Amino acid sequence: MLQLQFTPFPVLTTDRLLLRQLTIEDEKEIFTLRTDDAVNRYLDRLKARTIEDVRKFIQKINNSISNNEAIMWGISFRDDPKLTGTICFWNISREMDKAETGYELLPAYQGKGIMQEALAKVIEYGFNTMQLQRIEAFANSKNSPSAKLLLKLHFTRDILQETQLAGKEEYADTTIYSLVNKKLLP
Repeated sequence: MLQLQFTPFPVLTTDRLLLRQLTIEDEKEIFTLRTDDAVNRYLDRLKARTIEDVRKFIQKINNSISNNEAIMWGISFRDDPKLTGTICFWNISREMDKAETGYELLPAYQGKGIMQEALAKVIEYGFNTMQLQRIEAFANSKNSPSAKLLLKLHFTRDILQETQLAGKEEYADTTIYSLVNKKLLP
């Protein structure tokens, strides 16, 4: 059974990184993440137009965390609180013991192994603490860096689910990856 208790907020650390709750002090970096063309190239979402849009987004995320519906960590270096990106679990299914992960990183920090380190820690949290059976990632088929990251962390392409979603326009350019919690298998 899924363990969804995000209060107090589960701060995660790695050798280099601090994964922490978003705060209003992150608004400038969140604004950049949600408006930068390179970051948003493969994402199907409305871009932020104002700092007020970002403040509402941060509040929405923190409300979802308080309600144990989803969780998003801000990624920063342990010795520098400045936000470099975000990573989350959302679309959590209690019935199927699974969640979808999503992530984004400011362009200046891409290609430095940051997201691999953050995602590995979030996977560990998802399987060991939340008791997820399965983690999914929906990636744009043209986003090869994301595909490489997922494969490096042992996700596999989920052809069955792609087949089930075939014909739905919103999934036309989507490759679905999944990772199964082997510790919880019978």
